[in-house]
Amino acid sequence: MNLANVSFMILSTILVLFMTPGLAFFYGGLVSKRNVVNTMLSVYVLTGVAILLWVIVGYSMSFEGNIAGFVGNIKHLFMAGVNMTKLTSTQIPTGLYAIFQMMFAVITPALFVGAVVGRIRFRFLLVFVCLWSILIYYPMVHMVWSPNGILAKIGTVDFAGGTVVHINAGITAFVLSAFLGKRIHYGDKPHTHYNLPWVLLGTAILWIGWYGFNAGSALGVNNVAVQATITTTVATATAMVAWMFLDMFTKNGKPTLVGVCTGTLCGLVGITPAAGYVTIVGAFFIGLAGTLASYFFVNVLKDWIGVDDALDAFGCHGVSGIVGSILTGLFATKSVNPSLSGNGLFYGGGWHMFLIQLTATLGTIIFVAIMGSIIIKVMQLFMPMRVDRREEELGLDMGEHGEEADYAVEFSDDMDRYRSDMNQYSAEFQGQTGKLGKK
Repeated sequence: MNLANVSFMILSTILVLFMTPGLAFFYGGLVSKRNVVNTMLSVYVLTGVAILLWVIVGYSMSFEGNIAGFVGNIKHLFMAGVNMTKLTSTQIPTGLYAIFQMMFAVITPALFVGAVVGRIRFRFLLVFVCLWSILIYYPMVHMVWSPNGILAKIGTVDFAGGTVVHINAGITAFVLSAFLGKRIHYGDKPHTHYNLPWVLLGTAILWIGWYGFNAGSALGVNNVAVQATITTTVATATAMVAWMFLDMFTKNGKPTLVGVCTGTLCGLVGITPAAGYVTIVGAFFIGLAGTLASYFFVNVLKDWIGVDDALDAFGCHGVSGIVGSILTGLFATKSVNPSLSGNGLFYGGGWHMFLIQLTATLGTIIFVAIMGSIIIKVMQLFMPMRVDRREEELGLDMGEHGEEADYAVEFSDDMDRYRSDMNQYSAEFQGQTGKLGKK
């Protein structure tokens, strides 16, 4: 073992796992109070569900064997027979690589939860995630990241999950939203219900965790990991600032915290497939393009199309993921990563890589959309997908779980009911208040 690489990959694995509770805070802060528990539980519970699925069949279907370039086999249930101590090319054990990939299997289905909050039955979502993992996610991992995969063989470049994670989750979010139909109060802008500190907390956790996601995909301590760290940072900062300026000059003339956090996420998504292949300049333009495309979709095309993606899972992950995947074919360069078979269009490589990226992106969209639709249609024959109108009005926290979130002080004009900390515990604040009073 290379001990430096092993330590780095253990840290990266923990960071990717950290992203899922971060996403729970991000989504939980964007929904109304009556759906906070349902939203956060729906995201966080996937850490358990996806981990179990991965060790039972996921790793084997992703990386063991090969069936027509589309999927592996199921000969290694519970990873039995897998040589966990065999070293990879970067001298980390196969078992560690499997755990790192496990965390990708956790975060990916959590991403599309944001599209269906407030109206999907929890049991339907759980069953769907299981079938989706087996029939869509594991085949996508095999096609792109297994040497025998059909997309890998044509030369698809996906450093950390543009196709496998973000386009996959984004298209799934769009399909689920289309089948579910619009929310009862679709079009409402419940800004007064946002828990903005949670949104910022979740965004910060996601950005921190994303270094494990992107830099960790170098699978070792090397120049590619350093480059992925730099490009991730630059693309994210670019996208954040770009979204803020778009809000200031096109929407309501005011920068918003939700907008800044959304732009941050778009930058992280857009650079994911390209992180270890592009220069800082490439990262800047990918972050900018991802935000421009996602902003246009969320604020213009979404209403025109009429599909109710509640928290813009497709608008952010799907759109920015598509942009990042395609632009990798323009900006990738062997000067950053010598393992590339050639350069992108803007670095003298001609149209070859760009056309491959375009093919892989379109292929991913078609495969996920068709398979997702089939899974939903079959499941609808056996169980209801959407909660009834009464439960949707009540909120899924009580309807599905019998719990309520109490995350903020309820303000009231009745001063007998409202007491601030300063009023209730005035003795503890005498020092501070006394000094302020003298000033």
